[in-house]
Amino acid sequence: MKHDHFGLLQQKLQLTFERPGLLKQAFTHTSYVNEHKHGSAKDNERLEFLGDAVLQLLVSEYLYGAYPKRPEGELTRMRASIVCEPSLARFAELLGFGEHVLLGRGEEQLGGRHRPALLADLFESFVGALYLDQGLEAVRRFLASRVFPHIENDGPMLVKDFKSKLQEHAQHQSLGSVEYRVLEERGPAHDREFIVEVYVGQERWGNGSGRTKKEAEQQAASEAWERLTAGS
Repeated sequence: MKHDHFGLLQQKLQLTFERPGLLKQAFTHTSYVNEHKHGSAKDNERLEFLGDAVLQLLVSEYLYGAYPKRPEGELTRMRASIVCEPSLARFAELLGFGEHVLLGRGEEQLGGRHRPALLADLFESFVGALYLDQGLEAVRRFLASRVFPHIENDGPMLVKDFKSKLQEHAQHQSLGSVEYRVLEERGPAHDREFIVEVYVGQERWGNGSGRTKKEAEQQAASEAWERLTAGS
């Protein structure tokens, strides 16, 4: 799982990194570095910080051009629905990023490859690495071909307020009250993850995770709403 591993990833993404070390760093989780303290591996947290800013800019630019009649407040909400943990984790899943990340044994055993928080961070760090390696235009092309089409196709990703939709559905169908319960809070204060379940009436209909309680609730509401409206 060394350079040939990242060679395969580049083939899959149809990209060639001038500095393959940046790509490897983007896919190196802190848990891996902690277990290989004598090696030269660097984790992806600084790249994640940079990638977040690049995404904010390019998603804003895309929305500004794609929706010329929408006001600033609506564009802000749309951007928040794209540059958020559930959406970024979904992009990472679509690209198969989870199978390439370098993890420590403990994180691997906890199912880190499929954890939304980890996948979202991974997507941001990849964008940061691509930006440093090839500049803004390369990231713009990558997002235009591999990410933005999914925004067009997956309408609900832009309608992020599933909590409101679930509340309305429960009221219209007389399903009882909607209640969110925090199952677990894990991680240090600067990297918190919340696990939330949503109950409609007395029955559990969805669960979600996120860096904030609000984000986890939205993900749980999304799952519940899709299950409750399936086939309708």
